[in-house]
Amino acid sequence: MFNNREESTAPVDAGETYEVTIEDIAREGDGIARVSGFVIFVPGTSVGDEVNIKITKVLRKFAFAEVAE
Repeated sequence: MFNNREESTAPVDAGETYEVTIEDIAREGDGIARVSGFVIFVPGTSVGDEVNIKITKVLRKFAFAEVAE
């Protein structure tokens, strides 16, 4: 039985919202937040920002989000 569980290891889901604090800035300038240690890139944020984010895309090792209004 082939069971690909790699995709379901992320603690976040696309479309969900989370309250996070931006901890770092990526080389590209996106803010980096973490949910249960899982890296989430959030464009348009700065270190120390406390923001509500909406997950837009989840990959195996990280996710992308936007600031939720």
